[in-house]
Amino acid sequence: MGITVTQFGKTELGKDIKLYTMKNSKGMEAAVTNLGACLVNLLVPNDRGEIKDVILGYDIGEAYLLNGCFFGATVGRSANRVANAKFTIDGKEYSLAVNDNGNNLHSDFHKGMHKVLWNAETGDNFVKFSYHSPDMENGFPGNFDVSVTYTLTEDNEIAIKYNGISDKKTLINMTNHTYFNLAGHDSGSIENTKLTIFASNYTPVVAGAIPTGEIASVKGTVMDFTEEKTIGRDIGEAVEQLLLVKGYDHNYVVDDYTGSSKKIAVAKADGRIMEVFSDLPGVQFYAGNCISPQEGKDGALYTVRTGFCLETQYFPNSVNDPAFAHPIFDAGQKYETTTVYRFRT
Repeated sequence: MGITVTQFGKTELGKDIKLYTMKNSKGMEAAVTNLGACLVNLLVPNDRGEIKDVILGYDIGEAYLLNGCFFGATVGRSANRVANAKFTIDGKEYSLAVNDNGNNLHSDFHKGMHKVLWNAETGDNFVKFSYHSPDMENGFPGNFDVSVTYTLTEDNEIAIKYNGISDKKTLINMTNHTYFNLAGHDSGSIENTKLTIFASNYTPVVAGAIPTGEIASVKGTVMDFTEEKTIGRDIGEAVEQLLLVKGYDHNYVVDDYTGSSKKIAVAKADGRIMEVFSDLPGVQFYAGNCISPQEGKDGALYTVRTGFCLETQYFPNSVNDPAFAHPIFDAGQKYETTTVYRFRT
């Protein structure tokens, strides 16, 4: 298979931004960058043999220095929201950036892991990025050494594996923030995409998108994706949960969670089927409600609902809610999780 490495830009300090491209024999191609360990391109064939790039992103590395929508980003140490931008471990309170309606979202918009240069190691069909996050970087305790490995398989899978360890008890809840459009990144609205999420429950939110602590059934509500439906079918309904976040931007509770990898979602459009596998208890389904109008790859216009995310994770604000599985890891305890996006026709 092999990896092709090309120049992708320069940071403000003149350091090289690199692009690492992997191809398999089935026509699938994935490209990742050392800036933020971001997924940049994902070219996938459909049932007619047409190959299209199915994720939103940018043509040059410098654009990822801004990337306000987190296109393709590795988010860490903590993805999603932390209420009041604070959490407590063993009686000690830690403060994070207040950057989202009085809360913390995705650690730090400007200095999070999606904005740093990672070290890169390549193999025949993988790129392994590694980063050392020093104690109290962005407010998180512990020296945290982490790697994110992207692997492209001959089964048309892009697997994302996270490994990390800290020397202090700390919060770790990472995710990948890729926006998908299975008809092609430049094809417009994703509202006709068919989606199934294998989750009978979700975590309702209050203003600011912080979970209430309740785990609620989706049955009989607009939140129900247990049976296939289009993303746009119910998204415009005048329902409080949708109005609060301008559409779908909710954590779904994976059915029969055991900690082992399982299929958690399926999306379909334009002759492409994407299956999502995860070993985490939740997945944030975000319908791209707040994508700011901007120019993306190949001059494409990205705007509201031109991409959707399925972000595997511990529940939002789980660090502060004893009812949820806690993403707190002891000193020396390994953080390991894998998400797989598998494509078929």
